Amino acid sequence: MTSTSKHLSKQVITAARTMSPASHQVGLSVDEIHDFFEIGWIVRRALFRVDEVARMKACFEALEQIASELTQTGLHGGSYFVLGSKNGRQVIQRVVWAGGCQRYLLEVGSDPRLTVPGAQLLRSNGMDHLLCQAHFKRPGDGVRFDWHQDIQHRDKGNGTWADVNGLGSYIQTIVVLDEMTPDSGPLWFMPGSSKWGPVDFGHHDGRDREQSTQKPAQFRKEDAVMLLLQPGDTLFFGPYTAHASFENTSDRYRRILINGYASPGANRRLYPGDGAGRRLTAPLGLLL
Repeated sequence: MTSTSKHLSKQVITAARTMSPASHQVGLSVDEIHDFFEIGWIVRRALFRVDEVARMKACFEALEQIASELTQTGLHGGSYFVLGSKNGRQVIQRVVWAGGCQRYLLEVGSDPRLTVPGAQLLRSNGMDHLLCQAHFKRPGDGVRFDWHQDIQHRDKGNGTWADVNGLGSYIQTIVVLDEMTPDSGPLWFMPGSSKWGPVDFGHHDGRDREQSTQKPAQFRKEDAVMLLLQPGDTLFFGPYTAHASFENTSDRYRRILINGYASPGANRRLYPGDGAGRRLTAPLGLLL
């Protein structure tokens, strides 16, 4: 990539991929769909209202309270709590199918503001709701996720995954609940990685202190983009988009709600949680 084309790409990332509340409808624009597949992600600013974010935070606080009473990783109340420890303090790595415990989070997961864009990108009004995850980054808890693609978590081999639509067959969304600042463990994304297909980043897991340093040949750290987002902002990206987030060194929480959707027939695994993998249908009237 030349310096000129890189500069133009940065302009596109800044201008086209970040849409203000006044500029977007429920469905995605042609430009947004283009940026999703070519750049790798889009941001919709303030997609969820202040009161909705407050309800999601209350759900996270309830999950945190439940986790504080657990002694090990496991299924509880319809959700799977993945726990660790650091310096004798409990660490919440994530809560899988968080809506099993906190039903409002499932309402968010089936909201047309997420499912209609998902249907457009999957090219199917039906989708399997695989993920409803609560990710906590509390100050100093050490939780980090090194560079990876989400296909690493969807395709576990042995026939567990099939790209049935030829476009990746999976859409991930992230609703931001706390301001993402440079020191709070923000998300980093690699422009253009959505076109790499599956590549080898080696092993990574937020529970491990020893992180993989393996990177594919296409990876250029200097091209990475740090996303500084506000509560209610929402990300959409696909299974091949490379991304990472590192430790929260601030004195504030950094929480996100992840919802992930697969094309019908793509997933052949059982995910833990009460109702995980449910079939959703986006409202047809909003797709027209």
